[in-house]
Amino acid sequence: MADGKFYELSDHARESLRKRPIIRIEWIERVLQHPERVEPDSVDAELEHRLGRIQEYDGRVLRVIVKKGTNPLRIITFYFDRKMRRRL
Repeated sequence: MADGKFYELSDHARESLRKRPIIRIEWIERVLQHPERVEPDSVDAELEHRLGRIQEYDGRVLRVIVKKGTNPLRIITFYFDRKMRRRL
């Protein structure tokens, strides 16, 4: 599934998914729906960071950045956040 009903991928996010095949779309969806932590973006008030541990990938923290208030929710980018690994 490339895009779900409750979210859409930006061109950048779609390209990131292609370049980072280790990150599964199911993990992104899980963090979107059930984040362990939500943070505002420090620069852009329209963006929100959702973070969640991926147990299947050694408990690493996946950060998914979305544009708030969009329907469907727009995913801007995502990545494993090394700094948050021991803090979440």
